[in-house]
Amino acid sequence: MRHYTVEELPEVKADLRALNNSQLVQVEKAIKKVLQNPLPKTEGGLGNPLGNKGGFNLTGLCSIKLRKLGIRVIYDIVRINGVMRIIVVAARADGEVFRLAAKRTGRD
Repeated sequence: MRHYTVEELPEVKADLRALNNSQLVQVEKAIKKVLQNPLPKTEGGLGNPLGNKGGFNLTGLCSIKLRKLGIRVIYDIVRINGVMRIIVVAARADGEVFRLAAKRTGRD
């Protein structure tokens, strides 16, 4: 199995600052777990593949749902470099996380 590293878009730092300490710990723990195999579940990995969500084509992106926290982490995989790139960490409510992901990836 390939070793992946984590990168974040610059906007993700603000997303993480908006979380309280308890949420931040759980988000970091979830990212670390999925980092072991960030491929989509359809390829035997731990990521939830996205498609058309909230009216946006997010095909090729994956998500981590933290249901109890109401938070979703959306990321993509740069396979050539072995990078799991975090695109957005936001509340799951009202599809806002999908809008942010589309905007940050130029898919809006």
